[in-house]
Amino acid sequence: MPPKNFNQKVYELLKKIPKGKVTTYRILAEKLGTKAYRAVGNAMATNPYAPKVPCHRVVNSNGNVGNYSGKGGKKGKIRMLEKEGIKIKNGRVVEFEKHLVWHG
Repeated sequence: MPPKNFNQKVYELLKKIPKGKVTTYRILAEKLGTKAYRAVGNAMATNPYAPKVPCHRVVNSNGNVGNYSGKGGKKGKIRMLEKEGIKIKNGRVVEFEKHLVWHG
């Protein structure tokens, strides 16, 4: 299990994702210098600062929205992304590359 400060590093990085943009678990892990993609996912699942720390802006590498443990679950995540101007169709980010920050 990663140390608690790992989660804090994840949250600090998350705060840099602008509205209308998304990134992936993998890209976040790489920016943190690790291959612990699951640890990044665990940090999202236990994010006590959501939505101020926008874990809803993290999606799967294939553009799928993925799960969300915050309010409203996956549907809530989709609503938040759409409110920020990101179109979702069939559970995937439309024009995924256009919305992606920090390309891997």
